[in-house]
Amino acid sequence: MNNILAVLAFAIFVAFLGILVWKVQRVDLMVVIGFTVALAGWDLLQTMRGNRG
Repeated sequence: MNNILAVLAFAIFVAFLGILVWKVQRVDLMVVIGFTVALAGWDLLQTMRGNRG
């Protein structure tokens, strides 16, 4: 159940940032958001695998 909620929260986070990128359309913002999503995705995968530390 926790993994399902984590994936749902990540999907909503990505959707929110996707709307921001869609409306603003600045390259520097896209780079920062891409980096942010990559780090959040990595953290999500590590948390779901149980590799903390």
